[in-house]
Amino acid sequence: MDFATILYVILIAVSSASSQESENEDVADMLNRIGDEYEQVSSRNGKFFFPKYANYGAQAGPQPYSNAIEEFDFIVVGSGSAGATLATRLSENPKWRVLLLEVGKEPSAITDIPALAASFQLTDYNWGYLMEKQDNIGLGMVDQRMAWPRGRVLGGTSVINYMIHVRGNRGDYKRWKALGNPGWGYEDVLPYFKKLEDYSVAYADAGYRNRGGPIGVQDVSYRSDSVHIFINAAQEAGLKYIDYNGRGSLGVSYVQASTRRGRRCSVENTYLRNARGRPNLVISTLSRVTNLILDGTTVVGVQYIKNRQYHTAKAKKEVILSAGTFNSPQILMLSGIGPKTHLEELGIPVVRDLPVGETLYDHLTFLGLLFKSNDTITINYSDLENPRSFISLVSNGTGPLTSLGGVEALAYIQTNVSREKDKYPDVELIFLGGGFHMDKGALYAKTFRITPKIYDALWKPLEDEQVWTILPMLLHPKSKGNLKLKSKNPYHWPKLFGNSFNDPENLDMKTFIASIREVQRIARTPTFQKFGTEQVKTPIPGCEHLVFDTDEYWSCALMHITGSLHHQVGTCKMGPANDKTAVVDSNLKVYGINRLRVADCSVIPVTLSAHTNIPAIMVGEKAADLIKDEWTEAEGRSNFDPRRNIKDA
Repeated sequence: MDFATILYVILIAVSSASSQESENEDVADMLNRIGDEYEQVSSRNGKFFFPKYANYGAQAGPQPYSNAIEEFDFIVVGSGSAGATLATRLSENPKWRVLLLEVGKEPSAITDIPALAASFQLTDYNWGYLMEKQDNIGLGMVDQRMAWPRGRVLGGTSVINYMIHVRGNRGDYKRWKALGNPGWGYEDVLPYFKKLEDYSVAYADAGYRNRGGPIGVQDVSYRSDSVHIFINAAQEAGLKYIDYNGRGSLGVSYVQASTRRGRRCSVENTYLRNARGRPNLVISTLSRVTNLILDGTTVVGVQYIKNRQYHTAKAKKEVILSAGTFNSPQILMLSGIGPKTHLEELGIPVVRDLPVGETLYDHLTFLGLLFKSNDTITINYSDLENPRSFISLVSNGTGPLTSLGGVEALAYIQTNVSREKDKYPDVELIFLGGGFHMDKGALYAKTFRITPKIYDALWKPLEDEQVWTILPMLLHPKSKGNLKLKSKNPYHWPKLFGNSFNDPENLDMKTFIASIREVQRIARTPTFQKFGTEQVKTPIPGCEHLVFDTDEYWSCALMHITGSLHHQVGTCKMGPANDKTAVVDSNLKVYGINRLRVADCSVIPVTLSAHTNIPAIMVGEKAADLIKDEWTEAEGRSNFDPRRNIKDA
């Protein structure tokens, strides 16, 4: 029985027991009743395929939906972090009928296990998107193409991500608002960040946090000795300990997780699961939207395919695209809303000439900063397969399986090449109490498409060693990518261009190298040296001709094994009417098109010091209030108050 199978068996056991047996039943007894469940888990073409959660309860599956044309008040396309939030909030008004369309299927309960985060990127819960080949990056990846994972499941990427709970820096939202976007400054969005969370972290800044929201925010209960050493070493190197979701800007912290009782909080198992019983909310999975239906420049509905048949849904009030940074612009362009020249090249009639897809920012990370220790301090991967770990998770919400795929701490630094005058981080350091070697190349390296040649040279010799990793993440790249349609066939993936390391002054590369020097400085502190810490100096294949640890060597290494942390933003950029790069206004309305909004990460106009799941939920929360405000039945005044029902810590 393989690892994934064991986990599935346990989750089914606990689920079944929780509904059929007393709460005092021993977990071991539960396992004895479902020993044959493992046969339901299989693999095909090298991918894991988990069956649908068998004991989902009375709310299992989407509500029935007729093949006939139906009319709704609102249609939300995409059930990811923003879309699920938006549909949940709009359906709070029982007078509004809401349709939520999702191309993916229902998630399995096994997705709730944090330690398995990497595995779901190798399933059909992931679109499997790849960045187009580029000459100066991804040289150590299969076909020189970087993986850009996106969730293709009810709940979107919140079901397959690493659950790292980060709002972003106050300065990010200052820049967002300063671009001509009123209502998106830090003071404007903070109430929504508070509204969405239910925090229980030990170190939190009063006035910035909230209890009672849908998304749990926890400290991870399982920590290796190496993360405590890192936290102390970072402070010894001059970083303060901070609440990075509070007033903190530069500093270090144990990672805060979007979990509750040690299990993933996705928008599916929080927002949507609580709303599914509403008769005015219709959720249709396995439904692929092909285009918007327009009457001139007014959107009146959508066309989608389900069960190999075309369906039409009409919207009396609005359609909101929340299909994500790749699919929202794709649907717009397939509907004739996008760059005129590009659409005409593909034979798509132009409804509105807008710069859809022409802005795309991403967070890149360098994968090759590895350090050895002469003491036993890192994550013991075998603990994940210990049955006691399973019991600890399902009984108490603790233990190794609560680990966020090995991510244990974050640090925000401002490198010596930063041009910001204020204290403003340009790099996030992600500490892992292990690395790609832990699973002997089974998952982690594959999710980043590392070639066997690179893995065998760099990580394979470390499989039995005590090794920890720091991933520097470039927060504010100067390089800008773009997105184009491959064809007018809605089943063809869009073409994704990162254009990485193409900024004229090469500042992105210089910032990465500066961050490597900062990591080395932390590793040289007495705190780390007590444990015999030394950097792994194995040359990366393709860079052997260069002297290790020179800037030239690191430039080569960065071109070979820099990967994406899939935080893409900007393809439906928000901006004022005089911004020639803008697609939507500050109310999320598409310029020149009536009754159409976009609400997801594609509207974010700036790079964020964040992992984008939480900002996406914030966008969904704020979008819901913008829409409620406009369509409220109250006469002559607005009931809009984003601070309602928020309790300060």
